[in-house]
Amino acid sequence: MPENRDIVKRSGTKEKILKVANTLFSNHGYKATSVRKIAAEVGIRESALYNHFKNKEAIFLEVAKSIFNSPFSFRDDEIKELATRGKPFLQKFAMQYKMLTFDKKSESMFKLLIIELMQNEQLREQFMTQFHHNNIKTLSEAFFIMMQNNLIKSNDPMMISYEFLSTLFYIRFQITLLRFDSKSVDSLSTQFERHVDFFWESIKSN
Repeated sequence: MPENRDIVKRSGTKEKILKVANTLFSNHGYKATSVRKIAAEVGIRESALYNHFKNKEAIFLEVAKSIFNSPFSFRDDEIKELATRGKPFLQKFAMQYKMLTFDKKSESMFKLLIIELMQNEQLREQFMTQFHHNNIKTLSEAFFIMMQNNLIKSNDPMMISYEFLSTLFYIRFQITLLRFDSKSVDSLSTQFERHVDFFWESIKSN
């Protein structure tokens, strides 16, 4: 029992470190956030933090992983069920993307990640694997199912996935740039839904 309690305690401390680090990275940036500052906010000694993470970069990569993975959490059975309905799958995918875009904490991290992607090879690899490749795979599986059910025209599922995802990413990037300069994004608030409508009309079976 004591061993189990220790495991739970370590797990809880690790999660707290990631939560605090997420906030600090978002508010102050990567360079201005030190391991000492993270430990102080968590309420542990700096040396104790190294029991959970090798260094600040390891913490940052773990935080980034949670941003890349969230909120695109489709189970295999959910992909199959939604894809057989066609457009509702794209609507749900785009809505999750929109929620991520307008979440303030995720937006702050997104801006930071864009900067750090140019400087950190591990982060680039993580982005390509966990965000890009995984989402292209999810979309490709869904489009293939739609083709099998004659819901959309026969085409290359991966190419269609690139086309669908790239526009969503650009809308998100545009919103981030506008907000960085404190400009209104009201005109873009419905772009995600409009993209789905336009895209569906271009690929659906006649």
